[in-house]
Amino acid sequence: MYLSLSWRNIWRNKKRTIIIAASVFFAVILAAVMRSAQLGSYSYMIHSSAKLFTGYLQVQGQGYWDKRSLDNSMVLDSQLQQEISQISHVTNITPRLEGFALVSYGTRTKVGEVIGIDPDRENNMTGLKQRLIAGDFLTSDAQGALIGAGLAHRLKITLSDSIVLYGQGYHGQIAAAKLPIKGIVKLPFQEMNNSFVFLALGNAQNLFSAYERITSLPIMIDNNRNLNSVQSTLRSKLNPEYEIMTWDQMMPDLVQNIQLDNASGIVMLIILYIVIGFGVFGTVMMMMMERTKEFGVLISVGMKKTRLMLVTTLESIFLSFIGVVAGIMCSYPIIYYLKLHPILITGEGAKTFDSLGIEPIFNFSTDSIVFISQAIIVFIIALATALYPLFFIKKIEPNQAMRT
Repeated sequence: MYLSLSWRNIWRNKKRTIIIAASVFFAVILAAVMRSAQLGSYSYMIHSSAKLFTGYLQVQGQGYWDKRSLDNSMVLDSQLQQEISQISHVTNITPRLEGFALVSYGTRTKVGEVIGIDPDRENNMTGLKQRLIAGDFLTSDAQGALIGAGLAHRLKITLSDSIVLYGQGYHGQIAAAKLPIKGIVKLPFQEMNNSFVFLALGNAQNLFSAYERITSLPIMIDNNRNLNSVQSTLRSKLNPEYEIMTWDQMMPDLVQNIQLDNASGIVMLIILYIVIGFGVFGTVMMMMMERTKEFGVLISVGMKKTRLMLVTTLESIFLSFIGVVAGIMCSYPIIYYLKLHPILITGEGAKTFDSLGIEPIFNFSTDSIVFISQAIIVFIIALATALYPLFFIKKIEPNQAMRT
């Protein structure tokens, strides 16, 4: 009976019901879009950086990350790599041998980062082949080099030229080679574009005299939520001589930027929630004032205040529920469209993203937690405003109320 009475009451004044439900409706949409933009951007930042640089995890030799020396490289046999690739939630692994060398052509010399890669695995992880703008992609036995477009421009070289690499190899041995340019790739960030040289892994191992050795094994996983699970499994499979690092350990600047932006975003959401709360509260207060005479009559004819409080509370629940459900239903297609059509950032904003090593794209998240959490928070705020009718009814005097 109370449910039926409450449902009928909210539709006696359709305008009032629509106003209150619309307040909750737009609040859910706005809060969900804001939070989706935040979480989507963070997720994309992490995935983009992990995909192009470190992976979500990396297996390294002890002390390699601090010194970045070939002397701290490691041997990771193919059988163990195969076992790692079969760990649950692991989607891709790619062995790398990274070193530094002088890159020369004619009278021009630049410092470059020479990276030995498994071409197929590297392409599966980073999409390097799709960034090729001239020439051919590497094969596993290729003797040539892929070079960043920026570095090629600085050295004034083309596909018909060869570069000279000169540096220090494993245990101080001389690393020197003259290699033809097999292809030119346009990498997404200026720092990479101006310094990267890619070789087939075997060729790089011969160049640096680091036979059968690699400096890192980046690992991609299906979701950042599974990071700890994969890390624990890795630790059980690897000896202590190997070090396992996660993306947040390797990219502390990115973590700090995410934490700072998340804190400011939460502050903005709190301000939004306060505005929402006062908006709904004002509407509920107006509704109580309009019904003062009605409440006085009901109490005068024998209805207990506790039952009247129950009815008004159920009315608030119904109104909030209508707004929340409608808000979730309408916010999902909006956010889904924005996820499929991310916002491209240009100008000074793009430079900020570029400095962090992240492609300048503003992405959105369709994670269910976005909708559920915002809907629950707004629903609680709306229900909190139902406390006012309880105090209002408790203090009401029938005689005075009927004269209002």
